[in-house]
Amino acid sequence: MAKFSVGDHVSWNSEAGRVSGRIIKVHYKDFDYKGHRRRASRGDPQYEIKSDKTDHIAAHKEGALTKIE
Repeated sequence: MAKFSVGDHVSWNSEAGRVSGRIIKVHYKDFDYKGHRRRASRGDPQYEIKSDKTDHIAAHKEGALTKIE
């Protein structure tokens, strides 16, 4: 079961430092993202997150994310 839900505010580390955004989609099956196949399952979902500062969409596994208030 997913630890995070659509609408949750989360942060993660990127090349540019700490970034925050809102989850816009939860993937429970493998999916294509920016030309690459991303692995996801019910037990290991991936999340699409829209950055707070830009319109950039990132995809991350649960372990990379921290929920913020």
